[in-house]
This record gives sequence, structure tokens and C-alpha cells, in this order.
Amino acid sequence: MNRLIQDVQYALRQLRKAPGFTLTAILTLALGIGANAAIFTLVNAVLLKNLPVTDPKTLVRVGDQDDCCVNGGTPENNNYSLFAYELYTHLRDNTPEFEQLAAMQAGVGYGSITARSNKPDSLPKATRGEMVSGNYFQVFGLQPYAGRLLTPSDDVVGAPMGVVMSYQTWQRDYALDPSVVGSTFVLNTYPVTILGIAPAGFYGDRMTDTPPDFYIPMAMEPLLGPAHPTSLLHRQGANWVYILGRVKPGTAMAPLQAKMSASLRNYLTQLPLYQKEDEKKNLAESHVILTPGGVGIANMQQEFGTGLRLLISISALVLLIACANIANLVLVRGMARRAETSIRMALGAQRKRLIRQMLTESVVLSCMGGLAGLVVAYGGTRVLLTMAFPGATNLPIHATPSPVVLTFAFGLSLITGLIFGIAPAWVTSHSEPAEALRGSNRSTMDHSGWLQRSLVILQAALSLVLLVGAGLMAKSLNKLENQDFGVETHNRVVAHFNPENAGFKPEQLQPLYEKIDQDLHALPGVERASLSLYTPLEGNNWGEGVVIQGRPEPRAGENIGASWLRVGPEFFEIVGHHVLRGRGITAQDTATSTPVAVVNQAFVKKFFTKGEDPIGVHFGISGVESAADFEIVGVVSDVKYNNVRQPMRAMYFRPLLQVAHTKPEDDIRSLYAGAIMLQTKGSVEGLEAQMRRTLANIDPNLTVTRYDTFAGQIRGQFNQERLIARLTLMFGVLALILASVGLYGVTAYTVARRTPEIGIRMAMGAGRGSVVSMVLREAMIQAGIGLAIGIPVALLCARFVQSQLYSVARHDATVLFAAIATLIGSAFAAGLIPARRAASTDPVKALRTE
Repeated sequence: MNRLIQDVQYALRQLRKAPGFTLTAILTLALGIGANAAIFTLVNAVLLKNLPVTDPKTLVRVGDQDDCCVNGGTPENNNYSLFAYELYTHLRDNTPEFEQLAAMQAGVGYGSITARSNKPDSLPKATRGEMVSGNYFQVFGLQPYAGRLLTPSDDVVGAPMGVVMSYQTWQRDYALDPSVVGSTFVLNTYPVTILGIAPAGFYGDRMTDTPPDFYIPMAMEPLLGPAHPTSLLHRQGANWVYILGRVKPGTAMAPLQAKMSASLRNYLTQLPLYQKEDEKKNLAESHVILTPGGVGIANMQQEFGTGLRLLISISALVLLIACANIANLVLVRGMARRAETSIRMALGAQRKRLIRQMLTESVVLSCMGGLAGLVVAYGGTRVLLTMAFPGATNLPIHATPSPVVLTFAFGLSLITGLIFGIAPAWVTSHSEPAEALRGSNRSTMDHSGWLQRSLVILQAALSLVLLVGAGLMAKSLNKLENQDFGVETHNRVVAHFNPENAGFKPEQLQPLYEKIDQDLHALPGVERASLSLYTPLEGNNWGEGVVIQGRPEPRAGENIGASWLRVGPEFFEIVGHHVLRGRGITAQDTATSTPVAVVNQAFVKKFFTKGEDPIGVHFGISGVESAADFEIVGVVSDVKYNNVRQPMRAMYFRPLLQVAHTKPEDDIRSLYAGAIMLQTKGSVEGLEAQMRRTLANIDPNLTVTRYDTFAGQIRGQFNQERLIARLTLMFGVLALILASVGLYGVTAYTVARRTPEIGIRMAMGAGRGSVVSMVLREAMIQAGIGLAIGIPVALLCARFVQSQLYSVARHDATVLFAAIATLIGSAFAAGLIPARRAASTDPVKALRTE
């Protein structure tokens, strides 16, 4: 321990004597370690962190997919991850291997609940409410922060209406007011009692950027959920809940999974869908997959997992390049101290003692870089969170380094110190004392030159890999953002609202929509206005199987799906749809007129042969006896509504208030418009405030839940891709700078060591051009070897980013050539400066130094 303390003190003295070297090394390490720590903060929070609940390792999720939000029919590959409430109770009551098995709502959208406190003059707020089973908090083993939590007795029909508020909402909106507990709030116009406050650190059953504000018993779903006549709670064919439970000790997962799959199939046999002859194969293959539930519902993990793993790999390569740079600096510094090392060895110092002391200095240096890296990590994490989750509320990820992140940074610092210190320490300690004391440089040069050049070659190769990755990501993002979505975004805004939360019944919607349309058209600067069920590229989609009248019943497994949307008369003009044939939706398409539909080009291509006229054809919804609900009256151009990476989807559009004859009970939910789109004549100042006032004047419970420009809504679809592309580009540029600095440093050091040789050459008649050429040739040879190694490695690594690319081949020649040219240009610039300095050497002075 005494020797270790002595080594640390000696290392600090040596570092203090070389402030330029120390500062350069610390800054380089701070960038490398800080970048890794910042990204690890996200990786830890999203991919590695368990829910803040009791014993998360014993939690098991029934399902493994992020299906959402209300699905019908058979799931993909017959793999059930989303369940009807009645199916949940069936599995709960027939699986005693679980201590508790809870259900939770799959689709929890912001604005799903409109809340208002009982205080005078309080205004309604758009909030996020999650329907959960009564044993939800018991499954997680949680205790309330205040009041009490939900119990099974709260989740029965006829029980007093009570909900639990999240701690974050209590803190943010109500300033931790203790009178909130036990008070009456109005949720979606219904009075409820705030039973208690959830624990402070609990953010729900899944990682999300907008955790629930209220936890609501599922028995209240018919009132607070979708329209009462089509309550999800009692619909056998509506899959809308996730299932998570805690297994009893000693339970084997494989037999339990097989048992639950059999129980699932037993339940499905009673559904009309699976009683059809052509569905027997799907019934036999229906199953569930049990997965660890410690992280909860892993939707965010599935969404961000690939990107985060990619970023942590890229940042690790940057740190490796930084280590190579520092290793070169340490090696050069060690060569400068070779006389001191030789004297100590001549006096009897052991090599292992010298190696340990040099390694101690490297580790001390890396720890100092690690401390500086924590500052970089804190700022970097804040930037990452802003880029990855813009507009997030109550995001359960914090920029302040956690103990896990601190441990990671400390461990990374130690490993980094060993990586960049061990080779220079070994080479320096093996110098020959006699030759060093005589002043000869040749022996030491032989020992260190190959290592320095190898490190530069490594930096060049890794830099090329990162430059290719950055180029692929940047090109992919450019194609993704600039593809033809088929929309018009200039002077368009989107406002979301929820008339159902405001208490409007289906029969009240027509006068409401007419009033909203009239008042919005009266606003200054508004040119067009339209209501719709949802809007393009907001992350929503409604779909059904389509059956064309007069055609045979579709076969099992046949792709007959189509998205659909309710729209107002001016919707097509606002969005940018062009009516290609027939007509669009008009004001004459009312609730009492003949049901009609307008289809897009993709719909025509999917369901009609070339040259077949769709106008006048009737179609209906799969799974019902009649297939003539809607008459096609028009065809419009394609617009992307859901997945920006997928081709245009078949889609049909319906008037706002027409109800299908064959499925009126299911259609009622869709009567509630969820969005308002406006087209303005120019920039309208204060338009959001005017829209809010307009809705509030119509009804005090009507509120805008989300407001954005149409262009901004579309940009929001690329947050993850933009984050990855920008960080990859940033890391690529940083790697290029580090590699260039490394090449410059080695070349400059080589020139300094060869000053006598260069002087002799010039004294013998060598010109400045030949000296510049000689030095540049050696620098470019190192860069060339790095390219030769880096090109195949880059092509190999490109396969790992293929899933992140859009319309870009992983072996894109343009990107590869641009990366090669950039690296060659940087290498040339890095070598030219010391080459020109070498060419200006005075032969007389150079020979005199020898």
C-alpha cells in the first residue's frame, strides 16, 4: 500500500511537470469516457434497469411483443401478447402457479383522461390515465406514499369510484398538497375520489416518456374508456390489455408456458372467429411466450434497443481511438524520459517496478479523465434526452449520474488506463541502459516505432469504420425525411382533442362538429378546417379486413387488411390528397345518407385488377354476413399515415358520422373525432390560444390535448433516427480528428527524431520537395494500411446497421468513397505540416545536434 501511495504521488508530480500533455490527455479521455457514460446512462435506464418494485426478478410477463393498442382477429404468428379482459380473467383463474396475475391497459395515450380538481376556478387538464386490474399494486409489492392504493375490492362493478394519482403528477400539478388525498376530482365528467398517491419512484409498469398520471380500476372502463355502448371490458374479440404477474417460488417456466398456451386455446374455441373451419390451423398454433417481467412491459426496450446497442458500440470505438492517441502521447513522453529510466535501471531498479509505476501514472491520468468525463456525461445526457424524447413529461431517466453509471465510469477509467498504458510501459522499460546513456536514439527508436505506427494504423482503420457508419446513417435519414409522403405541410396545423372525455354522447356529436367547424372557420387567417379520427403520421392507425361484394369469402391467411379513417369535407385538401376519380367526402355525406367511402390508390391496386373500375363497387368488413356496407364514390392519391418505412397502405375514408349497418356497435367508438386540422393563409399569431378559447367557449370540458404544426408532427416521427444519425456523425468526426492528431503527432515525433538524418540528406543535396515527399509518403503509407484494414472491416460492420437504414444499401459505394476520400484528405493534411517543417530544417544546426 505504501508503494502504491508513493507511485500515485510520483505520478501526480510527473503529470504536474507536463501540463500540456496532461491537459491534452484529460480532454481526450473526457470526451471518450464522457460519451460512453452518457450513452450508458440511457442504456442502463432503458435496457438494464428493473422496475422500482419488490423483487422484480420473480415477475413474469405473459407475451413478448409490443402489440398495441386494441386488436382483433388473429395475431401475427398466432403469438398472443395482447389479451381481452375476459381472456385475462380466464388465465388468472386457471393458473395457480402465479401468486398474483395483473392486467394493464396496452394503449395509454396522452389526453386519454381529462381531469379537473374540486378547487374553485380549476381548469380541465389533458392527462394520461391507465386502466389496471385491482391487484395491480399488490403484484408489484408497493406501499402508498400517501393514502392507500387500489385493491381488488375497488375493481368491481358498483364499487365507489376511486383512483390513485402518481407521485410525479401530485408534485408537478398540485405542489404535493396533502388535501388532494381523499378529495374529489372530475375525470371525463365523472366524480372520483383520489384514494392515494403512488410511491415516489414508481413510474408504472413500463418505461415511457409520459408515465400515467392516474391509475384507474378496469371496472370503470365502460365509463371512462371508449364510448359506453362498445365498452372494451366485456368484448371477447377485443384484445387490449397486457398481463404481468409474480410466479410462486420453484415454478418451472417451460411447463407453465405450455399450460397457459393450452388454456389460451381452450378459451379461444368459444370465440366465433375460431369456430370457422379455415381458422382451425390458427387455433392449433395459438400460444403465449413467457418472458422475464423485471423491466415491465418492454415496449421501449424493443423500440430503442437496437439503436442504443449501436450507439454504445460506436462510442466504444471512439474511446478505443482515444486510447490509441493517449498511448502514442505516453509512448513519446516515455521516450523523452528514457535517460531517467535508464539511470534507474542502471542503479538496480527492476523492470516490473518501472512498469507498475508507469501503469500507475496511466491509471491516475485516466481517472482524472474519468472525473472530467462525468461532467461531459452529465451535459451529454441532457442533450441526448432532449433529442430522444422532445417534449417528454416526467421522463423517468435523469441526467445526474447514478451509482451504476458512476461505477461504469470508474471501471471504464481503470480499463482505459491499462489499455493505453501497458504497451508504452512495456516498451519504455525494455530500453537498453547503456545505449540510452550514450545518447543513441536508434535502439529506442526500434522498440517504439512499430508500436506508434501500429496505433496510427488502428486509428485510421477504426475512423474509416465510423465514417462509413456516419455516412450510411446520414444518407438514410435524408432519404427517410425527404421521401414523398404525399402531403402538404405549408401553413398547416394539427390540434388533438377528445369530445368523449368532455361527456358528449354519440347523438350530440353532429351539432358539436358543426359548431366547431363554424367557429374555426370564423377565426382570422383560417382558410380551411376539418375534423378527423386521426391524422397522418401521428402514430395512430385503425384497420379492418375488407371484403368486396360479389367475391368469394377470403381464405384463411389471405391479406385483406386495410386502414381506414373518418374525415370531414375539407380534409383531403388540407392534407394534400388529390381526388383522382369520382369525388371526395362532402357536407352532404351525413349520418342519414347512404354510407360511402373514398379509397386511395393502394386500395385500388390491392383489391382490383388493372383496368377494373372501383367507382360504384360496394365492400364491407370481414367477419360479418353482409359485405356491402360502403359504396366507393372516389379515389384519392396515396399518403403515408403510419409507418414511414413501409410502402403506402391500402386505405379507405369515411364521413365523420356515418355508421356501418353490419357493425353499428363497433362503429360508435370511431364517431369521436380525435383531431382538428387547419390550413391558414399565412402565419397566424396566437393560433393555439385562439383554438383553445374556441373549444372552451363551446364547452368548458373541451381542451386541446396536443398542438403542433403538421410539419412538426411529421418531424417527430424521426426522433430516434435523427438521434442515431447525429451521434454517429459526431462520433465519426471526433474519431477522424483523433486519428488525424495521432498521425500528426507520430509524424512530427518521427521528424524530430530524424532531424540529423534529414540534415545530412539536405547537406548532400536533397531538395525541400524530396524531403516533403519522403515524410508525406511515410504518413500516407500508414493511412493506406489503415484503409486496407478498415475497408473490409467497415463492409463487415455495415451489416449490423442494415436494420437502421432506409433505401440505402449497406455497401453504398458513394458513402464508402466519400469516407475514404475524407480520411485520405485528413491524413494528407496531418502529414503535410510536419513534412513542411522537416523541409525547413537547417542542415548545419541539425548536424550540430548530433
